[in-house]
Formats: sequence, C-alpha cells, structure tokens
Amino acid sequence: MDLDLRYIIGIIVVILVIIVAAAAYAGVFTKPSKITIAGSTSVQPIAQALADQYHKENPKVNITVQGGGSAVGLSSVQQGTANIGTYSSNLTNATANANYSGSAITQYHICNDGLIIVVNPSNNVSGITSDQAKQIFAGNITTWNTVGGNSSKIDIFVREAGSGTRTAFTTLVMNGSNFTTTAIIQSSSNAIFQSVAGDPNGIGFDTLASISPNVKALSVNGVAPSQATVKDNTYPIVRPFLFLTKGTPTGATLDFINWSLSPEGQKLIQQNGGVPVNPTS
Repeated sequence: MDLDLRYIIGIIVVILVIIVAAAAYAGVFTKPSKITIAGSTSVQPIAQALADQYHKENPKVNITVQGGGSAVGLSSVQQGTANIGTYSSNLTNATANANYSGSAITQYHICNDGLIIVVNPSNNVSGITSDQAKQIFAGNITTWNTVGGNSSKIDIFVREAGSGTRTAFTTLVMNGSNFTTTAIIQSSSNAIFQSVAGDPNGIGFDTLASISPNVKALSVNGVAPSQATVKDNTYPIVRPFLFLTKGTPTGATLDFINWSLSPEGQKLIQQNGGVPVNPTS
C-alpha cells in the first residue's frame, strides 16, 4: 500500500514538473519585457508597424518607438537609454564607435529606402538630374525656369544636422558641397512634406517609404523613385535603414530583430514602404 502511494505521488510530481516546464517555455510565467526603440524619423513608421505586430503576437513584450533623428538613435544605444537605435544612412564601424568606449555597436540592415526629392504638386517640373539637384540645394540654381519650370524663386527645405536623411543626401547627392545658407531647416520627415505641400515653389528631400500624398516626387536622371527601382538599383539615390544595438542583443530584443528580418517581418516592411533585404515568403 505504501509502495503504491509512493508510486502515485511520484507520478503526480513528474506530471507537475512537466506542466510547470511547459508553462514556463510557453511564457506563462515569463515576466513582461520592454524594448525601447529611438532614432530616425524616417525609420520610425516602419519600426512602429513592426513593433505593433510583434506585440500582437507576443503580448508580454511592450515596445516603445520614438523619433529624434539618427544621431539620437546612435547615442541612445551607446548610452544604454534605448535597446535599439534606428539609423537611416550608411554607418561605418569607425563612426559608430568614435569617442565611445563601450561594447561595439552592432548593425542590422533591415531594409532599403529611396531618398526622394519632392516638390509641390502644382509644380510642372517632373524630373531633374542629380547634378541639378546638387546645384539647387547648394544655392547655385535659384529659379525654377533653369530646370524647366516657371520663373519663381526656389524655396529650399532641408533636414537638421544629425539627421540620417541629411547625412545620406549629403553623401549621395551633394558630394561634399554645402547646403545653401538660405535653406529652411525642418526636424522631421513629416515637417519636410508639410512644408513642401504648403509652398508652390518649395523643394525638399526625404523618405520614399513614408511619402506624403500631398507632394510630388521627381524623377532623378530619368528614373522615377519606386520600390521596384530602388530594389533593382536603377534609381540613383538609395540608402539603408538600420537597427543598432550596444554589443550583441539578447532576449526579447534579439528575438524582435530576428523576427523583423524574417519573411513575416520583411513582408510587413514592404507593406509599409520599405524595400526588403530578405525574402518575404
């Protein structure tokens, strides 16, 4: 009788151990996790879409997405105030780790983006060359009739210092030339689009991924910006969208990044305007 009771108790203990282990594996007893993402306002809408969907599938992981610019994305991970920094231009390891003595910054290339030049929809100019773009933003071309438009003065809008979009445009279009001192500085993608939409003579540059319907994107060197022309590299102004981490991420942060690079994550990126770097199926 005692033997049978011990046998039954043993079986019950084994069953309880299996149940507890299975529950823990399934996340029943896992403490809620939090991921903070900060940085590029160009990457922000895509990062938010990824965060929202990941949270739906993993409700114990709460993700906060903030803007501030690419420089904020880099400094936030360096200082440990964000788990993931977002960055919207090429970033060398030397730049990522300059004046910084912590764990090396790790980069994850999540997608590509076309850097577009936008004008007001009422503008009859539909395309310019990359050199004309450089001359306009440098202040050497000052009226629209030089590039096929009317005789109005060109109003120039640019992103702020520290913006990855500004850095990318400086590298890919300006080729070392400075922006004109008469350019009006805006601190976000939305601000650029809103400014150009409200100014018949305005011109600016920002992200294809989140282009406003209230502006018109110009062809550059005869190629219109689109996901297809960014993917096949026929559009001449292409830059990466990056996730940055301090050292090698672990736990929920690593899982979120891996999910973002998976077919499900890449498909969601494509649906939100980005050009995937991995298969979507």
